[in-house]
Amino acid sequence: MTESMEETDRISFLPLELKLSILSRVEVRDAVRTSALAQSWRHLWTLLPCLRVAYVRDKLGVPGHDYDMTTSASWMDRVHHLLSSLRGPIFDFELTHSGLPSLVDDQSPLFQSLLDLLLLKGGLKTLDLAIECGDVVIHLPSFSSLKVLQLWGCHVVLPVGFRGFSHLTTLDLNFVTISNDDLNLLIHTSNNLTTWVRLYCVATEDSLSVNLNFPLLRYLDFSITEFIEEVSVISAPYLEQANISLCCTNYNPEKLARIILRLVTSVATISSLDLFVDVLKYFSIVALPFNFTFPRLRCLKFLLNIYTMDKKMYDAFIWLIRSMPYLEELEIELRNDDSSQTNSVAILLRELLVNKHDGFACLDRTLRSVTISMVGKLDVVASITMIQFFLLNANVLKLLKIEYSIIYEDALSMIEELQKAEVISSDAKVVMVDHFYRFTINVK
Repeated sequence: MTESMEETDRISFLPLELKLSILSRVEVRDAVRTSALAQSWRHLWTLLPCLRVAYVRDKLGVPGHDYDMTTSASWMDRVHHLLSSLRGPIFDFELTHSGLPSLVDDQSPLFQSLLDLLLLKGGLKTLDLAIECGDVVIHLPSFSSLKVLQLWGCHVVLPVGFRGFSHLTTLDLNFVTISNDDLNLLIHTSNNLTTWVRLYCVATEDSLSVNLNFPLLRYLDFSITEFIEEVSVISAPYLEQANISLCCTNYNPEKLARIILRLVTSVATISSLDLFVDVLKYFSIVALPFNFTFPRLRCLKFLLNIYTMDKKMYDAFIWLIRSMPYLEELEIELRNDDSSQTNSVAILLRELLVNKHDGFACLDRTLRSVTISMVGKLDVVASITMIQFFLLNANVLKLLKIEYSIIYEDALSMIEELQKAEVISSDAKVVMVDHFYRFTINVK
């Protein structure tokens, strides 16, 4: 009988590291319930090196009843008790709190007590806090072993004597409120950032003026908010990819254009650039450095509101293409924010784009893949002219992909026009893709 039980309970004879690895992959409540399995499992969960907990309002309470304001506080107390019960160092702590920002009382002391407890236990390598329950203020301790810091939705304050994170490789500040001094201090005392930095920050009082120095960083994701006064990358010799997005509307366009241009040109040595912003609109406002180049850029993505395209935007487009002599992949997302200029834009594009252009290094030698995404109700003629520009000028083009969501008749019209298009590359193939169909068009 004993031998039979031992055969059926093989999991209890697994090495301790493997059993803890299993417990780390289940929900906390299930890990605690394993205490009832056997004597050897009674306190096993207290050796867990990680704690991942989530408070989601939709999963609490009784449907149809008012939200209990005391629930969140009692839940935080339980988390504190769980964390206190863990006997070893905590390497990984993840907490998600989704409450009601307008109704929940200030719970900053509760969150701060968790951070202070983590500091006492030592060994923390990953800290992930996603907070949506009011203006929670946390004073960020100097965790000596921290490698990954991900914060969402909180107000961060660096305490007096903050020493930084000497081992930090990943920094993710998303919807985080922070002062200008603290943001710069946090960045400049984290000298080993290598993997990823995402900055989407809100200023506490003053605006944010940031000079980024990343001697080892490879990936940067920066969101320009209305609080950004100035930003540039001072040094990032190993930076490979940069994503730049725009998250503000109440901003002086000329000032915003200078910020975007400075940030874009300060990452000139990257190989991939994703501009989630109508970059031509802003580049058309300021004076462009026409002798500027991106010497290593291979992949570019940007947005274009095609209905607002005028001669200055066209000149900015030409500058952008000329400044990337080794560009291999290009993605343009055509958008519709204003359809009042349909006719004039179509005429302008016919006159300026649908011609053979000389002196574009990437078009002559390297550009092999172009993707045109059509979002919203677009003018088919205006969109086709942008497509025809690359068919006519990209000498080594192999694939031009059109991603669209337009009415069937417009799609047929586009196919007919593209079948008559003049194409310079003998290897060019045009593929049209929507949610349901995929067309491959012979444009030769």
